[in-house]
Amino acid sequence: MRYQVDDKFLEAPEFIAFVNQVWPGRYDPDRTWDALSRTMNITAYDGDRLVGCLRVLTDGYFFGTITELLVLPAYRRKGIGSRLIRLAKEHTPTMLYFGAQPGLEAFYEKNGCRKGFQSYVIDRRRDRAD
Repeated sequence: MRYQVDDKFLEAPEFIAFVNQVWPGRYDPDRTWDALSRTMNITAYDGDRLVGCLRVLTDGYFFGTITELLVLPAYRRKGIGSRLIRLAKEHTPTMLYFGAQPGLEAFYEKNGCRKGFQSYVIDRRRDRAD
């Protein structure tokens, strides 16, 4: 397994093909590229195949958040997600805040994360009266 911190070579088509195996959807390549360019992308490759990715959004001083941690289903329970979290801790200049999907709390706690604040969501799509 090869890990890359701040992967500047991660391209939108590659990421879209990867993410569709975890979160199927219709992702716009231009908007995906824009999103990838705004985050520190920590990636895991098996040969040339992207199998894991953790994205960090930070202002570099006050705040950092993990936007998502994704590992392909066939590669789960092999230590990839744990390694991605460890690399994020080592290479991020701020504390990291993030929400965990229900049922994954034990994974994060096993990896040294402690439960923090309750999170809330403001969903712009639902607030609009279009």
